[in-house]
Amino acid sequence: MSPATKSKNPVPMKERMKVPRQLMPEQAPELRAHNFEEVNLGYSAELARQEAQRCLECAKPTCTDNCPVGVKVKEFVELIVAGDFLGAAAKIREDCVLPAITGRVCPQEDQCEGKCLLSKKVKPLGIGYLERFVADYEQKMGTHVLPKVAPTGKKVAIVGSGPSGLTVAGDLIQKGHKVHVFEALHEIGGVLVYGIPEFRLPKQIVREQIDYMRQMGVEFETDVVVGRTVTIDELMEEEGYDAVYIGTGAGLPQFMNIPGEHLNGVYSANEFLTRINLMKAYKFPVYDEPMLDLHGKNVAVIGGGNTALDAIRSALRLGAGMAYVLYRRSEAEMPARAEEVHHAQQEGIDFQMLTAPVEFLSDAKGWLTAARCVRMELGEPDASGRRRPVPIQGSEFDLPLSVAIMAIGTTANPIVQTTTPGLGTNKRGYIVASEETQRTTRKGVFAGGDIVTGAATVILAMGAGRRAAKSIHEYLTTGEWEGQA
Repeated sequence: MSPATKSKNPVPMKERMKVPRQLMPEQAPELRAHNFEEVNLGYSAELARQEAQRCLECAKPTCTDNCPVGVKVKEFVELIVAGDFLGAAAKIREDCVLPAITGRVCPQEDQCEGKCLLSKKVKPLGIGYLERFVADYEQKMGTHVLPKVAPTGKKVAIVGSGPSGLTVAGDLIQKGHKVHVFEALHEIGGVLVYGIPEFRLPKQIVREQIDYMRQMGVEFETDVVVGRTVTIDELMEEEGYDAVYIGTGAGLPQFMNIPGEHLNGVYSANEFLTRINLMKAYKFPVYDEPMLDLHGKNVAVIGGGNTALDAIRSALRLGAGMAYVLYRRSEAEMPARAEEVHHAQQEGIDFQMLTAPVEFLSDAKGWLTAARCVRMELGEPDASGRRRPVPIQGSEFDLPLSVAIMAIGTTANPIVQTTTPGLGTNKRGYIVASEETQRTTRKGVFAGGDIVTGAATVILAMGAGRRAAKSIHEYLTTGEWEGQA
């Protein structure tokens, strides 16, 4: 804060660390475990202002430095303190086109809040909660301000409507470029709609953000599999696109390659969550998805990330009798967000830590009946820096199951890469792109998000989208192709 700017915060600086972090109102565990309504209920205006008043108004905001999209945290929080909630929302939108989404699913504890100076002595500022509040307030008031910009005459095709592609679209449309987003599935949003359950990110929230982008001028087209329906070459050479951004994500599921993974009742987390989200199993009995009749059945997810918890908490809500997490390390090594782990534990999920399946067992008709598991102990750290799990001899046991969900990671779907001459990939099949510019080995083609880095978070994909949008704009305005992969 400059000397000429007087703080509007009524709480004296020396008193701010004494103000406790305002808790997020949430559904009671015994209720939410049986419905798909949102767990976190959001701040009221009073709670938001009380939380915002905890901000230390740092001269050098490290929170913004650690935000992949560069949200001006200090500035939007000051606007909340002043009661200007719409101004705060507009300030966030300068850097983030999806604030109602990032406010819900971004791992703020590892990003902005992780660098909040308050956290050196007390709990950090609830930046994510505040972002969600102002985004929801803006939507409720219906006062989106549409940017006005002269058209440049340039056309950009975006492959994939996940968080990375949407970020590129939002940034480029504000530069005056014509933007067309191609989505392979029948609903816009990518992983935001097929991969994240309703109780964490309601579909209506995503649709509202998409509708705003439509009002800005972004064009969306569904049921187009780029690489099959149309190729990158055809988009550029026949349909006249000046640049293409590939943001197809990493949606090819991985398996453990253990006996029995082919059995009926063994799913990838991708298929399981897609059936729930896009085939609307979460709306039973209005929609009946017969493959997911889980009432009274034992269900386990294998894995310890956010996707694993999304899947098993969804299974619980669909009526699972017992819902297990099988994770081969301890809770301390789980990559899932601490808040999600806490919520799952409250809801009654049974965490079987230091446990891994080695075989799936079946009945005579090929249906899963149990997972043969082994207990683990932690040895020396592996390449990831986490202690390597080592099987304990003689610890095998059978866990009765009707459904097992594999959530051990994903990799790159090869469709776009194998149909685009000159597009470089690495040994794992991911597209090679510059970390600074997201430029690929093919002139005019950019890529970012999980298809470049491997599976990561929504906000990191959005960060790549922002870098790409800047680079695409530079390319379209200068014609120069430097700094490519």
